[in-house]
Amino acid sequence: VRTIAELIVSGIQPLQNTGLLFRLEESRRKDWAVHFIVKGFKALETVLAKTAGQYCVGDSVTIADTCLVPQVYNAKKFGVDLTPYPTIVRINDALEELAAFKVAHPRCQPDTPGNYKDPWEK
Repeated sequence: VRTIAELIVSGIQPLQNTGLLFRLEESRRKDWAVHFIVKGFKALETVLAKTAGQYCVGDSVTIADTCLVPQVYNAKKFGVDLTPYPTIVRINDALEELAAFKVAHPRCQPDTPGNYKDPWEK
């Protein structure tokens, strides 16, 4: 569980964090983010192929799952092709059906403006 969570929160997320991306030239931001998400997802898919049940590790939700969903959200936001990562997609889809994950979605937060547009959405 900790290996998967660490791979996401240390190996992928910090490298495509908004604070870091805004330090790059605008023309490089998306490519930078996609590069590191793809690199991390390749490793993550390999690990999850060995550990996954319904969720990241077996059939119970763990901290690894709470790290996965926001990272997949970011991957989609940046237009990453998720086809090479069927285990990641399957787990994410299952998690997004759970009530706790539905109410935690960024667009479901009480302070999210109705006209909110993520800076990366075109």
